[in-house]
Amino acid sequence: MAEAVWGEHKSAAQIAGILRQLANSGELALATRVEATKAEAVRQLLLADPAMAERSDQLLFHADARCLSLGPPAPERADLGPVFVLSGGTSDLPVAAEAELALRWHGIGAELLVDVGVAGLHRLLGELERLRQARVLIACAGMEGALPTVLAGLMPQPVIGVPVSVGYGVSAGGTAALHGMLASCAPGLTVVNIDNGYGAAMAALRILSSGAGAVL
Repeated sequence: MAEAVWGEHKSAAQIAGILRQLANSGELALATRVEATKAEAVRQLLLADPAMAERSDQLLFHADARCLSLGPPAPERADLGPVFVLSGGTSDLPVAAEAELALRWHGIGAELLVDVGVAGLHRLLGELERLRQARVLIACAGMEGALPTVLAGLMPQPVIGVPVSVGYGVSAGGTAALHGMLASCAPGLTVVNIDNGYGAAMAALRILSSGAGAVL
């Protein structure tokens, strides 16, 4: 399991240096929480390094996931996955996309389903047969955060809930969603921190790697 670079509170120079070190040592090089302007600054810094300029085509900015990668992902693991990542609404997409990308970067087959929250429950119900293919499910939701509970009540696979800082008033930056998921009556629901799509992906990877991802 590779360690990601937390990009939000690092400078472009720091991110460039760490990505360069990881890529040169043959490790997965992935930085999360990188906005477009900082990603471009990182690209310019790496292009200025003659040793890295020839690898400029391997530096990719994944805008939806707000992630920056250098070099190839891990080889695909056909024996693991797939993992389905669901977002309650389109506003949850950056967190859900981060989870999906982190899985794919570790060689895990992942599929993203957007806008299947409880406000339009018929859309979720219409995907149940498809969801049965998954070994693990990740559900990202803001507001009251009901999606993971509903999903865990409907499906037998491990479900990982990701509260998202989407909403207003008492939603309190994802706190209401976090509390709702922690207080869920669905047994066995796993919950990660607010907006932690990468952490949810790594929890899914641990489940799959332990052999505990088989549908019971």
